[in-house]
Amino acid sequence: MPEVIQFREGFYADVRTEDRYRTVISMKAGVLEEMRNRRERQAFVRVYDGRMWYYASVTDVDHLQRTLDGLYDAATENPHIGEDPVVRKFERNRDTLMRFEDCSVRDIPLCEKQALLLSCLPLLSEDHCITMPEGKYLDRSSLFCFESSLGARICYDYQTCGIALSFSMAEGEKKFTGNWQKGGTRLDEIQGLESEIRASVAEQTAFLRQSVPVEAGEYPVVLSPEAAGVFAHESFGHKSESDFMLSDESMREEWQLGRKVASPILSIVDDGGAPGCGNVPYDDEGTKCRKNHLIRNGVLSGRLHSAQTAAAMDEGLTGNARAVDCTFEPIVRMTTTYIEGGDLDFDQLIAPIRKGYYIKTIRHGSGMSTFTIAPSLAYEIIDGKLGRPVQISVISGSVFETLGLIDGLTRDVKLLSFVTGGCGKMEQQGLPVGFGGPFVRVSSMNVQ
Repeated sequence: MPEVIQFREGFYADVRTEDRYRTVISMKAGVLEEMRNRRERQAFVRVYDGRMWYYASVTDVDHLQRTLDGLYDAATENPHIGEDPVVRKFERNRDTLMRFEDCSVRDIPLCEKQALLLSCLPLLSEDHCITMPEGKYLDRSSLFCFESSLGARICYDYQTCGIALSFSMAEGEKKFTGNWQKGGTRLDEIQGLESEIRASVAEQTAFLRQSVPVEAGEYPVVLSPEAAGVFAHESFGHKSESDFMLSDESMREEWQLGRKVASPILSIVDDGGAPGCGNVPYDDEGTKCRKNHLIRNGVLSGRLHSAQTAAAMDEGLTGNARAVDCTFEPIVRMTTTYIEGGDLDFDQLIAPIRKGYYIKTIRHGSGMSTFTIAPSLAYEIIDGKLGRPVQISVISGSVFETLGLIDGLTRDVKLLSFVTGGCGKMEQQGLPVGFGGPFVRVSSMNVQ
């Protein structure tokens, strides 16, 4: 903390600060569009008197006591605040966890980051069908501190970095937008990837030339870890965020713990301790991260909470009170959401399929009760083997019906990290999260 905070009796209060460093380097068609470093220091201060929360977001992190005292003066002293159900939920963790001091992206010269990006861009121009290659290098390094009137005091660091490439392709009347990106928490995780980039570009140019329109209908579908992770996040993870249920009685009825909602082979987890962009050892209320089973063996087994929703629903904390930055209050958000693995390898997974489709990469996905996923790269499955690339506009269905139609999972689970985009909820956009899973077989999906 920048200064020693004095908390008053008769209130709950906490102070959250972030010292954030960011780099953006952007190239388009060989021209440098942007190259900058930026450092921001912010704080979010709040006071609770048992009736209302009082908030302030400030950039003057050297005089937080003055801000805190102003919130105290607006609130009403409560000698029984310690017995409040919300206050009783808060943890009192004390910890310092610095994981990136020996590899901080803050210490890497800007010219070295630019050189890494420049080494990738020529790989986008090796085929004549590619036009307008674009590339970005992005990183973020944050130092978080949290202190509460209950005695919690936590400091930890967080870091991501990555490369994002995109390009347009055209040949005759055919057009396709290609992309590749890789995120990590250390620079060495995104170095030496030339062969991976070249292979991805070659696959996408082949897709442009060889893909055929899909035959619309109901088919077995195999989802890649990327597609399965997006499905788990968009179609199910958001349904598990319990703040949606506080004002929606029908959703609370639908979401009865212990209810069978999926195939017995399916388990979905949200885990703040999983490696990657969604890793948060403590949430923004000072709660230690958990591995939370949302579905276990086909049965609803949990939901995600802040202290306020946990108190309202008389359930335990899960470590999911998160804010996109110190401009906002913490709300219930996912961390890393994924499907757990099964007992098959990929060949065994697709072997029983006489005619179906494999969704390898996607453009986007959305939906809660019903879902849509817009594939990018997709392939036929014919007689248990991968076949031609196919153009699929969308796959869709009912979330709970589809959960019940999952009938195969591979052993290996892959978690993915990205440095562009992020999860959006309410006015808080771009929250870093992770997702993934095994390869997932669904016995029937609507393919268009």
